[in-house]
Amino acid sequence: MSTHSRNWLKLGALFGLTFILGLFFAGLLDFPRNGFAQQRGEHAPIVRVNAPNIPTARSLIDLSDAYAAVVEAVRPSVVFVQSERPATEEDMAEQLPPGMQQMLPQLQQPQRRRSQQQPQETPMERGSGSGFIVSTDGYILTNNHVIEGSTKVTVTLLDGRVFPARIVGTDKDTDVGVLKIDATGLTAAALGSSEKTRVGEWVLAIGNPLGDNLTFSVTQGIVSAKGRSNLDLGDTDGGKVIQDFIQTDAVINRGNSGGPLVNVRGEVIGINAAIASTTGFYNGYAFAVPIDMARHVMDQIVANGHVERTGLGIMVQPATPEDAAYFGLSTVSGVVIDSFPASSAAKRAGLEVGDMITAIDGQPIQYVGQLQQVVGFRNSGDEVKVEVQRRGGKRDFTVRLAPVNAAADSASAPPAATTPNKTEPTSNRLGMTVAPLTTDLATEAGLPSTVHGLLVKSVVRGSDAEQKICAESTAREDQCAPEVITEVEGKPVRSEDDLRSALGTAQHGVVTLTLLSSNGKNGAFSRLLRLRLNER
Repeated sequence: MSTHSRNWLKLGALFGLTFILGLFFAGLLDFPRNGFAQQRGEHAPIVRVNAPNIPTARSLIDLSDAYAAVVEAVRPSVVFVQSERPATEEDMAEQLPPGMQQMLPQLQQPQRRRSQQQPQETPMERGSGSGFIVSTDGYILTNNHVIEGSTKVTVTLLDGRVFPARIVGTDKDTDVGVLKIDATGLTAAALGSSEKTRVGEWVLAIGNPLGDNLTFSVTQGIVSAKGRSNLDLGDTDGGKVIQDFIQTDAVINRGNSGGPLVNVRGEVIGINAAIASTTGFYNGYAFAVPIDMARHVMDQIVANGHVERTGLGIMVQPATPEDAAYFGLSTVSGVVIDSFPASSAAKRAGLEVGDMITAIDGQPIQYVGQLQQVVGFRNSGDEVKVEVQRRGGKRDFTVRLAPVNAAADSASAPPAATTPNKTEPTSNRLGMTVAPLTTDLATEAGLPSTVHGLLVKSVVRGSDAEQKICAESTAREDQCAPEVITEVEGKPVRSEDDLRSALGTAQHGVVTLTLLSSNGKNGAFSRLLRLRLNER
């Protein structure tokens, strides 16, 4: 080999070694592979990066997959309900400007729109809500308020099919409605147990919030409470509505009404029905009708076209701390008999006003809605064992259930809102001033002249009476109604001497009063109240 060739060979080797060393140091410095393309402003190929290996995230991935699997199983059972009905005065309130709407306390309602009509035609309201299929032959559960009064109902399935729906029946007292469509190949939802559902369980809400804009949406939350009642639903039926709601923080808005509340096993545990809100939109509290109650109602509607309920024949109120103290109990649980209707099976069986019902057939009773469910869906003539707390201990009675129309078990009217006067403490221990009810005072208060007792004229600030007794001797439309004490500890009172004598028999610092109230609209009604006595 010539010297010239050897020199070229050495030079080539040197360049090769230099190139290899350059690549080595470039790797150490981690220069970007597409650096030149970036400098030139050219589009560099996207380099795919594999998901990081995070072993501790496995449980979260499993949870996410589980949620998705539940939704895939239940979502085909959910339907979009559209209805049409003649417009009512209540519908007109929904046409108020947004600023005015926010001033009204609202609970969940179906999404409604006013249809365009000719001037001579009746205005129609088009509403929308949710529902879910409960049988493969087309039965659908929804809320009564979604379809109430509707002349036309259509149902849209997840796959896009649209069917006319027939209203099989509704029950306003439980806010349950049943529809029927003629369809095949339907996916029915599995019904779980609301009784076995625990506070803290994860749940999913599926429905059509805000009408047809967000159909078949899914939200997630937990069961935050059970047995919710005393919600102001705007009912005017004298307290016959059964309220036993499941409370959840899953996001629910108008249009979700009638949709399912589902547990992580894919079982429906409730029908989404209401939201507590000052604006009409989700504010953190939503309520669902328990599926156990809805199932009873549905079965009767399908079988009979309507609901038949039975009852004990009592008017009741939730037990209060004062009730527990009156009986010397350490816990507050049960319902207290406030009064009896004209025909009462419970009264004939020996129960008395003031008794605290603690169990039915051995099942503990904690609140009004539970009592209504336990006895409401049995057969007329069935006998139940009623356990009550009475002065002196527990007592058991056997009561034969009667149709609810003859013996309606319902919550008594709640005490009127307090409007206390600034008065000095009186000589009696109730913390109020009273006066014998004369004929003139009875007429002024809108009470029958045959009523006898002590008229409550004012209450003392800081007393238990301030929270529970109306304080005005005459009522105005925006104030509470007159209250007349007719009995104390079961003894008639006509004077302050009668009152002081009756108070002497009170125990545990709590006294039982029977009051007659007049709201000026529905006449006078009697109610029972227990008050803590002031110190002597």
